Amino acid sequence: MAQHAERTHQLTFHSHQLTFNTDGRPHPLVNTLAIVTLILGAIASISSIFDSQHLLSSWSGLVGIFTGGYGQFISATTTQRFVLIIGLGAAAVGFYLGVAHGGLTGGLW
Repeated sequence: MAQHAERTHQLTFHSHQLTFNTDGRPHPLVNTLAIVTLILGAIASISSIFDSQHLLSSWSGLVGIFTGGYGQFISATTTQRFVLIIGLGAAAVGFYLGVAHGGLTGGLW
């Protein structure tokens, strides 16, 4: 070999950070909508397990569907869309099960 490249093995640690802004620009509204949708989806899906919590699961699911839908409409990165879809799915499941257990009004109609 005419040129010999010497390889040195160095142990380097790269710190990975969870970020929604993979394009390098800040998107505070979409990031907030993604987190809120994920939280509302978790609340809706967990509370839909219990029949007596149908008001909580149906209303948090409905609000989660609307926040997730608007977030999808204005999202800029794939990471934001991924979190929004997970939250939307959980919110939709919680909403539908909450409606099946008693609905949004709680028997007031």
